Amino acid sequence: MIADLKISLCDLSMALSDVMDLVSPVFSGHHRQVAYIALSISREMGLPESERSTIAFAAALHDMGALSVRERVSAMEFEVVQPHAHAEHGYSLLRTFAPLAEAADIIRLHHVRWDERLDSEVVEAAGGNVPLGSYIVHISDRIAVLIDRTRDVLSQSGSIRDRIARESGAMFMPELVDVFEKLANREYFWLDLSSPSVGSVLHKRMHKADVELDFDMLLSLADLFRRTIDFRSRFTATHSAGVAAVAESLASRIGFSRRECLHMEVAGYLHDLGKLAIPTELLEKPGRLSPEEMNVMKSHTFYTYRTLESIPELSTIAEWAAFHHERIDGTGYPFKLSRKELPIGSRVMAVADVFTALTEDRPYRKGMSPEQAARVIRKMADGQALDPDVASEALTDLESINQARIDAQSKSTIEYDSFSSIPTEGRSAASD
Repeated sequence: MIADLKISLCDLSMALSDVMDLVSPVFSGHHRQVAYIALSISREMGLPESERSTIAFAAALHDMGALSVRERVSAMEFEVVQPHAHAEHGYSLLRTFAPLAEAADIIRLHHVRWDERLDSEVVEAAGGNVPLGSYIVHISDRIAVLIDRTRDVLSQSGSIRDRIARESGAMFMPELVDVFEKLANREYFWLDLSSPSVGSVLHKRMHKADVELDFDMLLSLADLFRRTIDFRSRFTATHSAGVAAVAESLASRIGFSRRECLHMEVAGYLHDLGKLAIPTELLEKPGRLSPEEMNVMKSHTFYTYRTLESIPELSTIAEWAAFHHERIDGTGYPFKLSRKELPIGSRVMAVADVFTALTEDRPYRKGMSPEQAARVIRKMADGQALDPDVASEALTDLESINQARIDAQSKSTIEYDSFSSIPTEGRSAASD
């Protein structure tokens, strides 16, 4: 039997929000600031601890459905044009992970104006009721985007208070404006908000909300990450699903236990987590990357590792997921680890990633046949890029491994097509 993992939803939401904010310096720390404001308002209102935490989780992940830098930049404007598309996408991504389903409901409606709550197609489509948490995240988000990070925050507090007050009863729920007014009178609120240590303040104040992840829930969590990573671009829409299937299949053949095979599948879903920090425009560039662009791309494995290692329960998975561009001769990136320093799981992941990348179809080219991919893998193993033993195992049953990839990616294609066609702004995707 596979033992359950106990994981902190606070650690999870903070880790995911941090990597999303790495995509541009413009967004650095934005999700944490919004979470801090939302948690402060919730506490001031005397909401129960569990409700406060759910609202803070939603605030920490509120823009996870913004799939490009352009969408993120648009959401940083005080008055957002067509604000609900990324909120609906975020809801669609998050709702399948049961411990954060309530946070997903909050995210779905976090751009609903107070004066439009009774006459909104978005609200009607969501069941007709706007959660209090959605209003709290909305005002918290708008407060955060008004802050000029190049100036002293206390010097701005008056103008921000005035701007928010003017929208009482229009953009914002009046009661929340009143609560914010009380908080805004306290210097510590602004100093905490603009401090590099705002994350530690959040961890102290948020209900830990540890959840036990059984076999199915761990896969559900990993699948949430996978879709968040891959669905940003049609170029990568099925990649992690393919890598996970190949990695799990290889691990089983090598003799991994059932628990280890599960963790290998999870690591496959998470191996490109750091690509959340890479602009979509770079991910979708069909031609050769420039040296500068390649350096940006190389950073994704570093961010995968640093993000996952911040969740102690995922330490082994972090290594298996993040070291897939290391080479056994020590010339890979980003840590320059050699074979003796690389866990067997990492070496399996490296082969799985290469095989999937070679054989999967991309919008700009057809994938190789398994036989063609085998020649490339054999050459890379001979050149000490890939582990020869793992590569040899992959080459002994190419058809079976490739079929596992095809099945997983076919399923992921259906999911992506459904996700990318979500109607938003009261229109069907076909009319866009």
